[in-house]
Amino acid sequence: MKLVVTIVGKDRVGIIATVSSVLAENNVNILNINQNIMEGFFNMVMIAEMSEDSKLKLGELQKVLKDKGEEMGLDIKAQHMDIFNVTHNV
Repeated sequence: MKLVVTIVGKDRVGIIATVSSVLAENNVNILNINQNIMEGFFNMVMIAEMSEDSKLKLGELQKVLKDKGEEMGLDIKAQHMDIFNVTHNV
């Protein structure tokens, strides 16, 4: 399944490394990354693919990323791409 991972917060060293490590450790492949930093605020959207042999289910991965984000002062969310598309269509 494809996922949309969003990261928002104050810029600091190690954001990309931390998030990509969590994904790699759980066999989630990053397909695309778009990031920018505006006036000290970090914003990134990743498209990733979670295969059937991923170590965690989506709900578990969402909790791991949320907890890691809280440790770093970031808002990190992972959503199934279909859900993301439905909630962001106007």
